[in-house]
Amino acid sequence: MQTQFKRHQKVKLLIDPDPEYIEYQPEQSQPIKKGMIGKINILLPNGKYHVEIIEPETEETIAYVPVDEEYLEATE
Repeated sequence: MQTQFKRHQKVKLLIDPDPEYIEYQPEQSQPIKKGMIGKINILLPNGKYHVEIIEPETEETIAYVPVDEEYLEATE
């Protein structure tokens, strides 16, 4: 299976993810929106990417989100 993105590659979300599938880190509740930056964590069995969403100022992980390949854009 050919994939467009590699593990730990920085990407930008092109959609607002479904809130039902967002996995927030403890003590984090910042809304995850279109345009946020993250890193590819793993490729899921259903073909989606598990994306680690990063706080831009602190570089800390705030959430994990499953996203289809067509809704991601490489930033590097």
